[in-house]
Amino acid sequence: MLATKEDTCLKRVNLSDDEIKEIDKEYCSWGDTVHYHDEQTIFRDCEGSYMYDGNETPYLDLQMWYSACNLGFKNKRILDAVMDQYSSMPQISSRFVYDYKALLARKIALANLDRYGIKGRVQFNVGGAQANEDMLKLIRNYTKKPRMFAFMGGYHGRTIGTTAVTSSYRYREHFGHMSDTAHFVPFPYCFRCPYGKKCESCDMYCAKQFARLFESEYNGIYDPATKDCEFGGFIAEPLLGTGGDIVSPKGYFKELKKVLDEHNIIFMVDEVQMGCFRTGKLWAMEHFGVKPDAMTFAKSITNGMNPLAGMWAKEELINPQIFPAGRTHSTYAANPIGTRAGYEVMSIFEEERETLEREIARKGAKFLDGLKELEKKYKNIGTVNGLGFALSIEVTEEDGFTPAKKLCDDIIEDGLKGNLTYKGKKCGIVLNNGGYYKNIITLVPQLYFSDEEIDMALELIDQLFARHTKG
Repeated sequence: MLATKEDTCLKRVNLSDDEIKEIDKEYCSWGDTVHYHDEQTIFRDCEGSYMYDGNETPYLDLQMWYSACNLGFKNKRILDAVMDQYSSMPQISSRFVYDYKALLARKIALANLDRYGIKGRVQFNVGGAQANEDMLKLIRNYTKKPRMFAFMGGYHGRTIGTTAVTSSYRYREHFGHMSDTAHFVPFPYCFRCPYGKKCESCDMYCAKQFARLFESEYNGIYDPATKDCEFGGFIAEPLLGTGGDIVSPKGYFKELKKVLDEHNIIFMVDEVQMGCFRTGKLWAMEHFGVKPDAMTFAKSITNGMNPLAGMWAKEELINPQIFPAGRTHSTYAANPIGTRAGYEVMSIFEEERETLEREIARKGAKFLDGLKELEKKYKNIGTVNGLGFALSIEVTEEDGFTPAKKLCDDIIEDGLKGNLTYKGKKCGIVLNNGGYYKNIITLVPQLYFSDEEIDMALELIDQLFARHTKG
């Protein structure tokens, strides 16, 4: 007979906000991201699109745990599935196969067969960085080549392997030389084009510059005589996530994929932030008309209920003869709580596919139109950007171009004070920043974000810019 909660469970602690902060300050490492900011808002509850502080003040959340809770906080259906799994088989070694591991893998594999027409298999792990590590291993195993291409502005994790393919040097600078650091290629970030071109007249100049690398051995990556490339793969986010929710121009990925296919370079897609209907498609790369050879997923695959991630790859890369038992492993890979939550999430996506695709496209366009009106109103908004529910506001000086990181930080911090108002009621807003200069406010609401919540978000963002700029 199972022990009861009264027999085994300690009562929930009841600390004040100040007590929590003091304990954190003394005993927690500051090496995570909590202490980017001096002042901390202590949240006590969450539901739907909102976080709540100790005074029950609602904060409209437009970052949703870095896009890990796409189906909203406390989603009842997923909570019920997780609690059912806790009461049946909550623990099992990843050495063993069991029902929901196999069932979730089948759902993802069949979803990709439907969308891309490619048979493949799924390998699970516990987080986005770990899944990307597995994908890098997979490609190195297949090609026997350790080096990769990646985008400037891309983000793939903070493990040793994933920092080597993440362009931000600050993630590597304290940990010694990494001989397999990627060759970083400019992302087609049209507002700040690295080549100084205009999107409407450049004729995909950036894609052509990448293709030119293969013209001569003296460009350092390819031998035209043997047709051998030093680089085995190209890892790419469909939209730059941490890089600012930047959307590439139409046709770019098709041009890039042509070059990769011509030179036998494997195309790896990181869907950790942009997958799970964030952009209105199950996988964001669907918008761009190209097929991945391998891809990763994480975060919202469980709606943030338990760590689970994974990679999918086409059969020729991941079949048991090429990628046999033991090539990669994690104690918590394919854990039963995560796979059960993931199965429920994928079931929701299957059942609601048509509605999600239609409504996220409609609401995302409405939200973006509202942001464009704010861009017209405020000189300190250089541009707005978006696809589905992955949107962004580039915060600038009054010239409309010079990055304004401090202003961006001030706006985000003010939103967390909980002293905004909507329809006469006190509230706050949870925002996040990204971009090359950390001056971009990224907006990733839950997928069931209502029309009224869009109006509320626009009103609160308007209030913040009115407080901090001259208009």
